[in-house]
Formats: sequence, structure tokens, C-alpha cells
Amino acid sequence: MAKLGFIGLGVMGGNMVARLLEKGHTVTGYNRTRSKAEWLIDKGMKFAESPKAVAAASDVTFTMVTNAAALAAVTDGPDGLLAGIVAGRFHIDMSTVSPDVSRALAAKVREKGADMVDAPVSGSVITLQQGKLSVMVGGRKETFEHLKPLLLDVGPKVTHVGGNGVALSMKIALNLQLAVQMLAFSEGVLLAEKSGIPREVAVDVMVHSAIASPMIQYRGPFVLQQPEEAWFDVNMMQKDMLLAMELGRKLNVPVPTTAVSNEFLTAARGMGWEKLDFAVMFDVLARMSGVTTGVQK
Repeated sequence: MAKLGFIGLGVMGGNMVARLLEKGHTVTGYNRTRSKAEWLIDKGMKFAESPKAVAAASDVTFTMVTNAAALAAVTDGPDGLLAGIVAGRFHIDMSTVSPDVSRALAAKVREKGADMVDAPVSGSVITLQQGKLSVMVGGRKETFEHLKPLLLDVGPKVTHVGGNGVALSMKIALNLQLAVQMLAFSEGVLLAEKSGIPREVAVDVMVHSAIASPMIQYRGPFVLQQPEEAWFDVNMMQKDMLLAMELGRKLNVPVPTTAVSNEFLTAARGMGWEKLDFAVMFDVLARMSGVTTGVQK
């Protein structure tokens, strides 16, 4: 069992902490809004007043925050993680940021005599709760081997894909496909619906067909009804699409389906739907098709 720290207790981060507590680890957590951490405190998590305090109390500190700005906010400055981490400790960053941002942070961690891996995940809150999450890891091989047993407590599939930042390239390569698949799924549902097939019937057929990836199976029904709380909202999805296009430009890889799908996310924001799950791409296309949906603005 390890003394762990966790900074960023949103939907995914909070459920990861719950899983780590169930595995018997001691967890000290921090979240900008303490009220979101109360359910974890009730489960036995210790709450710290700053990222610095979390890192100081922990052998291994996780971070899982929204973007590069949020990551800098919890790592830099007098109350940041870098001010609390000491030699011999470890940092696991699970945020989705650019590979270059991650490599720069890893260099700062190593200046402290500690080490860092980037460890983004593939899956949703449902796959996490079911124990089916997969973790990609970028960093030194020896550090990966040391941390692998701990990461296996988060998800059953843990893969070392290369040096620092490389796991984030893998994550970006995966995540661009979420929006692309969602747009293609929406096109299919609307073609079926405007042919006279009830939407719920079309969705049922598709999520039990050859095109039904795990993502389509759990997110496809969102075109019938949005979840009460977005699993992955439009702003977060668009951040990842922009990372994909940036990486594509850097590596000279055209990403045309990413670019088109990104425009539907921009349209969703323009319609005031940025806080809804990105499955609302369906509603954007539906409105363009003259079809009424339950999402109104």
C-alpha cells in the first residue's frame, strides 16, 4: 500500500480516488472546490489545503486537471506541487495536454530529484467504475516498472508506449476519434430517422451492430437523452481536437476528419451547448437537418 496524493477531483479524478481507496491506499487529495471532495472525504480521503501540501504528504502524487493552464496552476508557484515534491518521490500526470507541455513539466520534476510519467487514460467514468480502464504511460522504463503495480489498481490495461510525452501523443490519437465517430454516428441516425425509422430504433440497431465501438455503445444513447452531468463536455472535447490538429501540423499528418468534426463542436459552442456532453454534436447536425431534438436553446 502506498501514500498517494491526488490533485484534481472531477468526475474522472474523483472516481479514481474512490478506486484507490478501495484498494487500500492512503490518499491525500486537493481540489479547487472543496465541496466536490466531500464524498471522498466521507470515504476516508484526507483533504489538503494546497497542491504543495499534497505532494509533501505523498510518495506518489497524481494530477488530473482540465488543460495546460490548470496544470500550471497546480504545479507552479509557492503552493504548487513542485514546491512540495522532494527527491525520490514520483508524479503521475493524467491530464490531457500537449506532449511538449508534459515534457517541460517532467524536466522541472527531475530538477527536484523526483521523476514523472505522463499517464493519460482511455475510457469513461463507466469503464473506470467497471474496472476496464486502459492507461498509457510515457517516461523512463524503470520508473514505469516501479509505478506499474499502482497504475494497475486504476485500470487493468497499462502500457508503456515510450518516453515522456509519447503517451500524450497516443491519447490525442485516440481522442480525436471520439468526435469523428460521434459525427458519423449522428449522420447515420439522422439518415435513418428521416427515412421514417424512429430514432430510438435506429440507435438500438446501431449500438448492437458491427459499427458499435465501446464508445458508441455507451455514448450513442445520449442522442436520445443527454446525461444529467456531462461525461466529457464540448469544451473538453474541442481542446483535444485542437491538440490533434496542432500535432498534425507539427508532424505533417493531415487530419481532415478531425478538422470537420471540430467545426461541429464550434457550432455547439455557438448554440450555447458547451457544457453538455459532446454527443450534442448530434443535435447540431439535427438542427441543420430540420429535425427537432430534446436539447433546446
